Amino acid sequence: MMAKRKMSLNNLSELIDITPSNLSILKNEKEKAIRFSTLDALCKALNCQPGDLIEYVNEEKNEE
Repeated sequence: MMAKRKMSLNNLSELIDITPSNLSILKNEKEKAIRFSTLDALCKALNCQPGDLIEYVNEEKNEE
């Protein structure tokens, strides 16, 4: 979504008031959880829906 919106990590981090390092963790899928307020801020800044940013993965099926 950042690429579609031609938005840099630093620019987005300023818009949603989150550090670039924490945003990088989200971007690189290293997080274990995300706050709804952060997801809301991302969706507003990127003009998208939560499903555009996250995907459910059934970990039980991945372990098989």
